[in-house]
Amino acid sequence: MDSKKLRYFVAIAEEGQITKAAQRLHMAQPPLSQQLKLLEEELGVKLVNRYRRSLELTEAGRVLYKKSKRMLEDLEDISIEIKEVHEGIKGELKIGANKSCFAYLPKQMKKLREQHPGIHYKLREGDTYALSNLVESGEIELAILRLPLNNHSFSVLSLPTEPYVVVTSDEYDPFQASTHTISIKALEHLPLLLLHRLSGKGQYEVILNECRNHGFEAKVVCECPDASMLLSLAHTGSGIAIVPESTLHAFPYNGLKIYHMSDSFISAQPAIVWNKDRYLSRTAERFIDLMRENYMLKEITP
Repeated sequence: MDSKKLRYFVAIAEEGQITKAAQRLHMAQPPLSQQLKLLEEELGVKLVNRYRRSLELTEAGRVLYKKSKRMLEDLEDISIEIKEVHEGIKGELKIGANKSCFAYLPKQMKKLREQHPGIHYKLREGDTYALSNLVESGEIELAILRLPLNNHSFSVLSLPTEPYVVVTSDEYDPFQASTHTISIKALEHLPLLLLHRLSGKGQYEVILNECRNHGFEAKVVCECPDASMLLSLAHTGSGIAIVPESTLHAFPYNGLKIYHMSDSFISAQPAIVWNKDRYLSRTAERFIDLMRENYMLKEITP
C-alpha cells in the first residue's frame, strides 16, 4: 500500500463517485476503478459499497479514509518543512480574514514582504464559520476572525477587543448628535443592519440580547456576514449598521457618521488562529511574530 493508492482512495471517498474522482485526479475512470479493486484485494476488506450512481464507504473504508487523510497531510507538511529548511522564509502564505478584521492585515503583509521579498500571498475572505473550515482543511494556514470559535483543534491568539459602533448615513442621520455618542435606546424602532455568521452564534445574538436588556426588540431589516455590504447599505440610508470599529478603517466610506453607545459596551474579540495539529510554515510563524510585536497577544482556549 503506497501513498499514490491512498491519494486515489481519498479522492474517491470525498467525491462519492469514480467518475468525479477520476476528473479530479485528471485520469481515466477504468484505471482508477482498478486501483480501488487492487487496494481492497491488498487489504482483504471491502472499502466501499457500490451503487448505481454512487459509492458509500464501509466501516473499514471510513477508518482508512480518516487515517489516509491525516497521513497525506503529514506527508505534505514534511515536504514543506524540508523545503523551508533549504530555502528559508519564502513561498506562499495562505491566509484568510473576516472583512471586519481586514484592517489588521495590510501593514503586517507589507512589513513581512519588506523583510522577505520572496513571499507572496494567497488571501481568502469569509465569515468565522467559513474561515475556520478552511483552516481546518488546510486550505489556508492562518485566519484573522471574530470569536467565539467553536473548534478546539485551533491555537488562538487574541487581539485587543474593540467596541461595536453605530454607523449611519450623514444625509439620513436620525440622531444628529454633536457628541457622536448615543444611548442604545435611540436605536429602538430604527431599521438595523447587523453582521450575522453563516452558521453558529456570534455577536448578532449579543446585540439582540443587549437591546432586550434595554427594554426593546431590535428591528433588524438586514443580516449579512459581509461588513462592507452593510456599510454600503448604511451609506444609502437603507438602515443603521452596527459593526466593529476597525471595520471603518478597512472600508472608509465618505458620507458616514459614527456613533459610540454611551450605555452599552458591546465588544468584538478579533483573533488570529491556526490548526495546532498541522505543521506551521516558517512564513506563517514569522507573520504571527509580527502580530505579536504590534499587539499584546496572548494565547487562549477557543
